[in-house]
Amino acid sequence: MPDLAPLRAQVCRLHAELPRNGLVAWTSGNLSARVPGEELMVIKPSGVAYDDLTAEGMVVCDLQGNAVEGTLQPSSDAATHGYVYRHMPEVGGIAHTHSAHATAWAIHARPIPCALTAMADEFGGEIPVGPFARIGGEEIGQGVVQTLTGCRSPAVLMRAHGVFTIGAGPREAIKAAVMCEDVARTVHLAHLLGELPHLDRTDIDALYERYQNVYGQR
Repeated sequence: MPDLAPLRAQVCRLHAELPRNGLVAWTSGNLSARVPGEELMVIKPSGVAYDDLTAEGMVVCDLQGNAVEGTLQPSSDAATHGYVYRHMPEVGGIAHTHSAHATAWAIHARPIPCALTAMADEFGGEIPVGPFARIGGEEIGQGVVQTLTGCRSPAVLMRAHGVFTIGAGPREAIKAAVMCEDVARTVHLAHLLGELPHLDRTDIDALYERYQNVYGQR
C-alpha cells in the first residue's frame, strides 16, 4: 500500500473547513479523497467530533466502503462515496453536509435556480435535486451519480437529506460545499423579496466559461 500519511493529513485538515464555514452540526458531515492510482479512498471516521479528528484516525477504505486500514469505523456514508468514485472516475474528492439553507431547498425537493453570477460561475446553472434514499448503502451514491452525470454542477441536493459535492480533489469538493450553502442562502433571501428572476442561459454560459478558464492565477 502507498504511503497515505500526506493524504490522511490533507483530509483531516480540510475537515476543519466544514464547521469553520457553518456547514455541519456536532459530528454530521464528512469528506473523502480518492487515493490516486488505487481502488481506495480516505474518509472521516464515524461519529468522531471534529475537534478530535487526527490524521492517523482517518480511515482507508476500498471503493465498496469497507475499511482496509485504520482502527476506527468509517463514516456511514462510505459506501456512498465509494459508489461515486467507482462510477465517476474524474472525481477525486467528495464532501457531504447538512448545511441549513441548502438542505431547506432539499427538503422541498426544489433545485436552487441560477439567479446570480456567483452561481453561474461555480455551478454553471441551477443546483439540481437528487432522489430520496436511505443512509448506509449505495442508494445515495446511485442518486448522486444519476443526477450529476452530464451536469455542470458539482453539487446535488439529495431530497430530505442534504448536500453532496464532488471535485477533482477534496479541496475542490469542500469549496463546492461552501459555495453551495452561500448561494442557497442568498437565493433564499432574494426569494423572500418577491418573484425570483433567473439569469439568461447565454449569460450563464459566458460567466461559467470565464470563471472556469480565466479567473484566478493560471
